[in-house]
Amino acid sequence: MMLRTVTLSFLALLSAALPSHAEDPAVYPTHKIKMLLPYAAGGGGDVVGRLLADKMGKTLGQSIYIENHTGAAGTLGTQMVATSPNDGYTITVGGMTTHVLAPAIYPKLPYDSIKDFTTIGRVGVSSIILVATKDFAANDIKGLIAMAKKGGPVQYGSWGVGSTGQFCAEILMQQTGIKMDHVPFNGIAKLAGDLLGGHMSLATLDVATATPLVKDGSIKALAACGERSPSLPDVASYREQGVPFDRSLSWAMYAPAGLAPPVAQKLSAALKDALGDAEVKEKLLKLGITPQFVPGEEQRDINARDIVAWKQVAKDAGIEVK
Repeated sequence: MMLRTVTLSFLALLSAALPSHAEDPAVYPTHKIKMLLPYAAGGGGDVVGRLLADKMGKTLGQSIYIENHTGAAGTLGTQMVATSPNDGYTITVGGMTTHVLAPAIYPKLPYDSIKDFTTIGRVGVSSIILVATKDFAANDIKGLIAMAKKGGPVQYGSWGVGSTGQFCAEILMQQTGIKMDHVPFNGIAKLAGDLLGGHMSLATLDVATATPLVKDGSIKALAACGERSPSLPDVASYREQGVPFDRSLSWAMYAPAGLAPPVAQKLSAALKDALGDAEVKEKLLKLGITPQFVPGEEQRDINARDIVAWKQVAKDAGIEVK
């Protein structure tokens, strides 16, 4: 009886240590796939996920359903993905915050954004737009530099401490030597509202929020942090205006670490196919995301390099969320 108990215990431990992808990868997928999104329903990240889920599900021959788990700036839901079975039936879409900036600003992040995930591939890239009220004295980075050096520190708003918007402003300050005082807002909608109301003169906004306001003349755009956006093709990037900046602001698809390569390849192929669809492209562009597929391993290496760079930016700027 004792031997039987010991044997069963050993088998249980052995079973727990085995990879969870016991299903033959050649027949994957055989049932529904869960896309666990760390964003609120209806938000930008949620819309991106649902758009890809619909198209990829048709390619894979199985439906992909959505579960939203918000909290802790997206890190709660992301951690849930990291600890899910690595069988190909849990995937997610992660942005800059969850997989690149969070490791730079959270000293006790409950997951490793490189080691705890299999990167399926890049979804696309987006930009952050430096915007201002119509009567703001500067029209571009050169004018902002002259204004800041002449009149002292300038206030700017972003949608929160540790946001991509704050990081883009910090990059600008570190590369040009100007000083700007950060005013963090509780969400991008409140920030845009105060900008339109004249309570804030300078701010960083995501492309989706900035585009209609710039196009209708409510505000003006000074520069694009990241690549020049197709949504605002006349707005020059940081680099084009003499500010060294070569980091991509990317969205990517992930699964738990240890995913069987054939399964990862099927998901990657389905993602690439979805991004080639004309309707998907159009809808992503409206969200301020330029579709741009990059294979998983290459995107993982890009993330690893970017995390190191953004950690240095955060250290120099004193950005840390405890």
